Amino acid sequence: RFYQKEQNLKIYCYVIMDNHIHLIVSHQNSLVQKIQNFKSFTAKVMLKKLQSEKRNWILELLRQNKKEYKIQSSFQFWQEGNQPKQIVNVEMFRQKAEYIHNNPVKRGLVEEAEHWVYSSARNFTGLNGVFEIDEIF
Repeated sequence: RFYQKEQNLKIYCYVIMDNHIHLIVSHQNSLVQKIQNFKSFTAKVMLKKLQSEKRNWILELLRQNKKEYKIQSSFQFWQEGNQPKQIVNVEMFRQKAEYIHNNPVKRGLVEEAEHWVYSSARNFTGLNGVFEIDEIF
C-alpha cells in the first residue's frame, strides 16, 4: 500500500505466499530500483515485527541464511535478485496472472484461487483483497 500511495507503483496482480511473492507491477521510472527498495523496506518492517514478537527461531533461520559477504545486515530476509519479465501483450498478461493466482491452489492451500486471502484473484472476481489493485487500461 505504501509503494502504491507514496511511490506511485502500479500493482496489477499479486499473490503473497508463505515463502515468496509474485507481482505484476509497473512504474514510470526504474522498476529495478523500486523492487530493491520494496525488498529493503519490507525486510526491515518484518524483522522488526519478528523481533518484537520474539520469534527467535525464525530470526535464527534468517541469520543462518545470511550470505557471508553481506556485512550490512545480520539477516537474509529476501532471496537475492529477482526474475522480472516484461509483459508484451494481453495474452502474456493473462498467462502470468493465471500462473500467479494458481500458486496457492497448486500448493494445495485452497480449492479455488479466489479463496486465498493474499491474492488479487479475489479482486479479479469482485471480492475484497488485502489491498486494491490498479486498473490495467
